[in-house]
Amino acid sequence: MTPLKCGVLVPLEGKTAVVTGASSGIGAATAHALAEAGARVTVGARRVDRLPDRDGLFALDLDVTDPASSERFVERALAELGGFDVLVNNAGLALGREPFWEGRDEDDRTMIETNVLGLMRMTRLCLPHIRDGGHIVNIGSIAGRQAYENAAGYVASKFAVRGFTYALREDLLGRPIHVTTVDPGLVETEFSLVRFRGDEEQAKRPYEGVQPVRPQDVAECVLFAVTRPQHVNVDELVVKALAQSNPTRIARSNMDA
Repeated sequence: MTPLKCGVLVPLEGKTAVVTGASSGIGAATAHALAEAGARVTVGARRVDRLPDRDGLFALDLDVTDPASSERFVERALAELGGFDVLVNNAGLALGREPFWEGRDEDDRTMIETNVLGLMRMTRLCLPHIRDGGHIVNIGSIAGRQAYENAAGYVASKFAVRGFTYALREDLLGRPIHVTTVDPGLVETEFSLVRFRGDEEQAKRPYEGVQPVRPQDVAECVLFAVTRPQHVNVDELVVKALAQSNPTRIARSNMDA
């Protein structure tokens, strides 16, 4: 039996990929990682001016909560790429950090429409164009595995992502399409700034006294999943900071000491 070599097992040269929510953080890092591995990548987000710009990347506007925008994006991505080998559903957000009864309907609606319905919409639109051997990666969260306080709407949305991922895996069983959920813990991105509505003081507190996961760390997990041998499916991959054991239990220290 020939031993496997370490590193990329399924080359991405000549492959194509779509990454949503790619204007910053995990999405941007994943787009760069796929392009560096040889794939041609179409990236989408509402903030088109902030999408990564480099060889191998095609930037298009995309609002996953808008059916017309999503359909237009997929049509244009198809024109650029001719078909898809990898779809990374990364677009998502959290809003607010208060007890459920103090939350707002509009925040819950935005999270569900973006994190769940937007992800499902993009999957449904892209799926007919994903080639045999292709891969769908949903960026979930450890919040979809273990609930924590004052985040009911966000937790509900991420539990839904995990459930959808496994349900899709059942529907696709027997077809040569891989499905993976990558569930990060504390990652230093604009996530908290959005959650706390631009309050920079509140937004930086979750990262105090701890070395969080970097967006590129999560991107490397995505790259690992999509480059396994064709007979292998990585169902789920959980990545947390060493100092984090669950959504709220974090060993903090004085990082400047």
